[in-house]
Amino acid sequence: MALIDLIDETVVRAPLAATTKDAVIRELVDTLAAAGKILDAETAYQAILDREAKGSTGLAEGIAVPHGKTLAARALTVAIGVAPAGIEFGSIDGQPSKLFFLILAPPDQAGPHIEALAEIARMSRSKSFCAQLAACRSSAEVVRLFKDE
Repeated sequence: MALIDLIDETVVRAPLAATTKDAVIRELVDTLAAAGKILDAETAYQAILDREAKGSTGLAEGIAVPHGKTLAARALTVAIGVAPAGIEFGSIDGQPSKLFFLILAPPDQAGPHIEALAEIARMSRSKSFCAQLAACRSSAEVVRLFKDE
């Protein structure tokens, strides 16, 4: 399943209200809960925090991919957040993150989870696409950019 198939305005926050790492995770998990994509926000939130405790999922170039496996997810799901000013996320390059891709999957579905991570890694190599994404000011703009990609 392509990442674009999982993205609609109900799972995108642009701009994010959050200003801290934990608040970003909470906002994106709550976004998935409100969209009916997960069964239990608290269980999903804890799964992400447990994964973050093993090492930050803040990558380089302003991208973070908090992710986890949980029974709260019936299937692979993703939420996207945009923080134009950037948020400290413990990234490997020490820079604030502007683009957040929160991924949740059931524990027994490793394949789609890995494919989604790989697709985000490939997409992140396009500096112009990431810059356009970071400049989005609405969920509709984010979805439109992905559909045009």
